[in-house]
Amino acid sequence: MNDEQYLKCEKWYIFLLLITIGGFYGGYTYAQKGGIFCNAQTANIVLFGMAIGNQNWHQVLYLLIPISAYFLGTMVSEYTALQIKKFHLLRWDTVLVGIEMIAVLIMGCLPSSVPDQVFQVMINFICAMQFNTFRQAEHIPMATTFVTNHVRQTGSYLVRWLRKKEERKYLFISLRHFCMIFMFVIGAVVSTVLCHYFHDQAVLFALIILGVLFVDLVRADLIEEKELLNKVPSGH
Repeated sequence: MNDEQYLKCEKWYIFLLLITIGGFYGGYTYAQKGGIFCNAQTANIVLFGMAIGNQNWHQVLYLLIPISAYFLGTMVSEYTALQIKKFHLLRWDTVLVGIEMIAVLIMGCLPSSVPDQVFQVMINFICAMQFNTFRQAEHIPMATTFVTNHVRQTGSYLVRWLRKKEERKYLFISLRHFCMIFMFVIGAVVSTVLCHYFHDQAVLFALIILGVLFVDLVRADLIEEKELLNKVPSGH
């Protein structure tokens, strides 16, 4: 399809920036906020099952907090998207990036005495909303907060191309998933290095990428794609 047929919020470079932020959050929470990842909940759910098996009820209750935050983030994004649409001014995708900016600013201003769990829950919540909102980059399903599926798809489509080299679309899709992995790693590297120098305030550097995204999406909603606000992004 022609590039012009995609909404701004579906453009591949938007997803590359978003997954860079996803890697940034992962590096930040692991390096600075408790040595855990808040981008997805697979690990937490495994630990939840282990805690039940070990009858560690305190740990069970503790793990319910991030799992519930992720669950609620998904529900809030699903519900709020419908409400935002009624105003016919900005897309929910754009509003969400603005909310992320506010959340990052708050985290960056909180004192170090605030428990790590507060930061963890906030990132759980915004990652859930981001994952549920941005679903397809130019008709290719993409996740922007973790890379497990990207690893699988990179290998899967690479093998398809090796078997049928005349089908260059397979190589194209494989490379796109690989680039998502690469940018996730870049985000994690940058946040880890910044944590060495800026500690808790390192999270504020995420505002640079989020700000670029926000300005680009706002311009699209108010000017470039004003007449397309009712068009539903792919995957929704």
